[in-house]
Amino acid sequence: MYEITKEGVFQLLKKLSETVGPSGFEDSVRDAVVEELKPYADSLWIDALGNVIAVKRGSRGSGKLMLAGHMDEIGLIVSHIDQRGFVRFQPIGGVSERVLPGQRVLIKTQGGRVVRGVIGSKPPHIMKPEELKQVPEIKDMYIDVGVSSREEAEKLGLAVGSIAVFERDLAALGGSEVVTGKALDDRVGVVALVEGFKAIEGNEVDVYAVATVQEEVGLKGARVAAYAIAPDVAIALDVTVASDVAGVPEQEWITQLGKGPAIKVVDGRAASGLIAHPAVRDKLIEIARQYDIPHQVEVAPGGTTDASIIALNKEGVPAATVSIPSRYIHSPVEVVHLVDLVNASKLTALFSSKITSEWALSISRRVVK
Repeated sequence: MYEITKEGVFQLLKKLSETVGPSGFEDSVRDAVVEELKPYADSLWIDALGNVIAVKRGSRGSGKLMLAGHMDEIGLIVSHIDQRGFVRFQPIGGVSERVLPGQRVLIKTQGGRVVRGVIGSKPPHIMKPEELKQVPEIKDMYIDVGVSSREEAEKLGLAVGSIAVFERDLAALGGSEVVTGKALDDRVGVVALVEGFKAIEGNEVDVYAVATVQEEVGLKGARVAAYAIAPDVAIALDVTVASDVAGVPEQEWITQLGKGPAIKVVDGRAASGLIAHPAVRDKLIEIARQYDIPHQVEVAPGGTTDASIIALNKEGVPAATVSIPSRYIHSPVEVVHLVDLVNASKLTALFSSKITSEWALSISRRVVK
């Protein structure tokens, strides 16, 4: 019996979060995920877009469950190198200008070399008073890699199309079970996917664990994977907003850190993302209660997950999301609680192990006559 532990999820999360893998460039993350899943899968492959798909066959040979966690992170892509060697860039995914100035980044060249740089902009000491109140735009920022010419930058392997991510180690805060790092959106979901898949036992349905690509730029990997698999039920594993911080009133917290994974009801602005299938949502809550897994129920006012696009596959897929509460999403210092991640992994394993083929097939198509 595979045991999901805090130390185990921390080590895997550290391995994955410190890897460079923005949308469309997930290669290094994919290699690590394949290494983790391969010993536990009955079959495993990488599709044309780069998704990793691992299958654990069920005992009944009917019914398909798709689990999805996205490998990609937000990042930057080099768009120009000027004569003095300063690197201009464009965002990949939802990068906020307000978190960029003063950050250290890792630039991965097309040859695979990693080059360190820092994001700079006009020094505040020479700014006008009105400029000091404004967040610099991306067009006014650059990456300084410590060279003095374009030729020197090119000798390092830098070129238009090189990609960059924040430079951050995964570390515990105050020696606690709360950890901080970059790319926890959604490497925590990938950890829950991998650890949950390893712990599945006695499953009736076929379980497809899919580490998806390009979620941050349009849910692209999940779209093609769902089309190929044609699942009867689906669960996305992703972060959600834990806004239980100073200055935010309780009614706007959405979720709280350390109170367990969240089972989503709706997400997206005005519920325009996923409206979770009630049978799948209720089954997750039922299993969480039955096995004493602390959990929260989530109504998210913005953002969405791979579940939104999976739900719209072909004739439709009953889908829901298990969320890991995270503070400071899309920043270099995202924060999660390891106990929430352990419990998300356990809920994933139990749901996959306990649902029956009959239940999965009955909600995917209800015959009235």
